[in-house]
Amino acid sequence: MSSFKRWILAISLAFGCLFLGCLIASVPARTAYANENYGPTDDAPNASDDRTAPSTGGFQLSFDGEDGNLSATVRILLILTVISLAPAILVLLTSFTRIIIVLHFVRIALGTQTAPPNQVMMGLALFLTMFIMWPTFTQINENAIQPLDAGEITQEQAFDEAVIPIRNFMYGQTQEKDLNLFCDIAEITYDDYDDVPLRVLIPSFVLSELRTAFIIGFLIYIPFIVIDMVVSSVLMAMGMMMLPPTTISLPFKILLFVMADGWDLIIGSLVKTFY
Repeated sequence: MSSFKRWILAISLAFGCLFLGCLIASVPARTAYANENYGPTDDAPNASDDRTAPSTGGFQLSFDGEDGNLSATVRILLILTVISLAPAILVLLTSFTRIIIVLHFVRIALGTQTAPPNQVMMGLALFLTMFIMWPTFTQINENAIQPLDAGEITQEQAFDEAVIPIRNFMYGQTQEKDLNLFCDIAEITYDDYDDVPLRVLIPSFVLSELRTAFIIGFLIYIPFIVIDMVVSSVLMAMGMMMLPPTTISLPFKILLFVMADGWDLIIGSLVKTFY
C-alpha cells in the first residue's frame, strides 16, 4: 500500500472514530441532562406538562450553564478533533519539520539508502522535537491546562493562553520576508506580531522551516559531493569507468562522517538553530 493510500485510510478512520464518538457521547449527555433537571423519579414531565422535555433525538451542541463551560458532548467532540489533527499540529507547529528534513538530507548525502531506517529517524526527530519544545509545552501546561482543570478559567480563555507560547515560538523562527509574503497575499497590514492572525503566521512559519532545512541540507551535502568527485576522477584516470563511483565512495563517506563525529555535529548544530 502506497503512503498516499495509507494517509487516506488514516484520515478516514480518524473521521469515522470522530463521528462514532459523537453518536455515543450524545446518549449519556442527554441522560445526564434529564436526571439533573427532573430526576429519576416519576416527576419527569409527560406530554400533558407545560414544561418542554429535552429532545430525545439528534445531536445537541449546548452549554451546561451560564459560566461558559461546554457540555460533555462538545468536550468529547473537541478532544476527538484535536486527536485527529494531532499529526498535522505536531508536524507544522513545532520543530519537527526542520529536524526530519535535515535527517533525510544526511542519509541521502551519505548514500546509505535505508540506514538509519525510517523508524529510527522518525523516533529521533520526535524526541528532539520534545526536547526543543519542552519549554513551550511547560508554559501551555502551567498557563492553560492546569487552570482549566482547576476550573479557574473557561475553555476560551484556556485556548487563548495555550496559543501564546506557540505563537512566540513561531515568531522566533519565522523570517520576515515569508511573513510579509503571506500578509501581502491576504492583504493584511500589521504594526506588531500580535496583530498577525494564525492563518497567516502558520504558513509563514512552515515556509521558513522549509527554507532553513534546505539550507542546512545543502551545507551537509558539500563534503560528500567532494568525496564523490574525487573518487570519480580517480576511477576515470585508472580506466575503471564500469565501476560505479558510489560503491567506492560510500566507505570513505562513512569513514569521514565517523571520524568527524558527524551525528554530534549535526544534531548539536541543528538543535542550536532553535535557540
